[in-house]
Amino acid sequence: MKNKLIKVHPEDNVAIALTDLWQGDKLDFEGEEVIVLSDVKAKHKITMVDLEPESKIYMYGVLVGKATSSIKRGDVLTVDNVKHQASTTTEKTATVAYTAPDISKWKERTFMGYHRNDGQVGTQNVWLFFPLVFCENRNVELLKDVFEKELSFHKSSKQRKLLRNLISGENIELSEDKTPDEEPIFDNVEVRFITHQGGCGGIRQDSVSLSKLLAGYVNNPNVAGATVLSLGCQNLQIDIFQNALDAINPKLDKPVLIYEQQQEGTIDEMLNKIIRDSFDGIKKANEIQRQPAPLSKLKLGLECGGSDGFSGISANPSLGYASDLLAALGGSPILSEFPELCGVEQELVNRCVDEEKAKRFLKLMRAYEDAAEASGSGFDMNPSPGNIKDGLITDAMKSAGAAKKGGTSPIQDILDYGEYVTKPGLNLLCTPGNDVESTTAMVGSGANVVVFTTGLGTPTGNPIAPVIKVASNSILAGRMPDIIDIDSGAVIKGEKTIEEMGEEILEYIIDVASGETNAKADQNDQNDFIPWKRGVSL
Repeated sequence: MKNKLIKVHPEDNVAIALTDLWQGDKLDFEGEEVIVLSDVKAKHKITMVDLEPESKIYMYGVLVGKATSSIKRGDVLTVDNVKHQASTTTEKTATVAYTAPDISKWKERTFMGYHRNDGQVGTQNVWLFFPLVFCENRNVELLKDVFEKELSFHKSSKQRKLLRNLISGENIELSEDKTPDEEPIFDNVEVRFITHQGGCGGIRQDSVSLSKLLAGYVNNPNVAGATVLSLGCQNLQIDIFQNALDAINPKLDKPVLIYEQQQEGTIDEMLNKIIRDSFDGIKKANEIQRQPAPLSKLKLGLECGGSDGFSGISANPSLGYASDLLAALGGSPILSEFPELCGVEQELVNRCVDEEKAKRFLKLMRAYEDAAEASGSGFDMNPSPGNIKDGLITDAMKSAGAAKKGGTSPIQDILDYGEYVTKPGLNLLCTPGNDVESTTAMVGSGANVVVFTTGLGTPTGNPIAPVIKVASNSILAGRMPDIIDIDSGAVIKGEKTIEEMGEEILEYIIDVASGETNAKADQNDQNDFIPWKRGVSL
């Protein structure tokens, strides 16, 4: 590796170690000698200037912390000598010069998607089963067992085959090849199942919030139709769910089959009716074929999780460039995880297309942060032990790198949790920083594909939208190839530019959206779904 340090922004007073450094190492950096004063692991930061207590620390060109003790030039930043600090924010937008990327090579490109009557285009064709209340989870699980076994939507796992061999006493080499009884009956539709712990108990607002999320899943273009189970007496009544559907799409014409157990008789009678009706719907959904669609029909969820000290300089800015390309093409990237936008609020305010959007963004941010602090927590407690171990020692430092996923495009709309994306260009969506809660929310707001950057590795997927994983470093990509789709480590090694990697990500998105490539999360049947109970969830 040619360079051992990198400074992200000219105004930064810290640099990132691209490889392990040792006490006494002498490095030539920006024409000056830097003597390393302590052992530094790759991904961690060293100061380029002497810092006194209360000295401000800048990275990505923004304030990310302050020194709590004296730190000499060349020494490492740790949780023991640095604490979180972020810039103050105003509601006034400043004019920000923006130059859209060159999209000439992408203008005529298409992906092969499933066209819906409302003009949306799906990247998958899913028949979805879900309950309105947790009381129906068992019935959904029973239906899942029936449909998956009889329709062979999922081949037997290697682990199931291993146990079968152990039971029989045979020593047969495991293979991922399908046997004849594992070939799917339908080749153009998938059946997926959601369970959750909501719909009753708690506060009524939680049920209303859940109804909006579930309505968003039905309206998502990746869904061809749905089977919905209700008990009958729960908080999330059928009419609340139907009102949420009408609010999102009053002209929705997808088949939505709803069953209320307390009105249907015995479990057997209800399940038999559900199976007959749903099978007819699945057969019709299988007749829908992929057709060419412009890239403007892509709504791209931007997610990160298991982040490390390289995420903000390789995977996230590369995804940000892909996001800018898509926004310029008329697509709709979605940036969420509000606790991980702490410290870059003013930059985002300045990118809002008008002051109304800026005010709404800050209102949602402040309400969320106030709720966190009222519970005895706060955004400054967001970095996980894994984040800290790999160099992200303050929330502002983590946030400044996480925000790079959103590129530099103007922000066209600000959405609260459960609201649906309708505007082309970059959208901000209020969600927790929790990987699964955030991914769940973006798909409920219309994302038909998600790109998820990670530095430590995470298996997160989604029941109805492909989730593409981008590793921030090649070590991770080599260690966990079963969950990683793209390795952006070439940026760290200086072998590719951010722009080159961003174009590679967009190409991969098109392949996955067209069904030509299955994201690893889909291959692993990783179907995570966690609604946000609108309390405090960081």
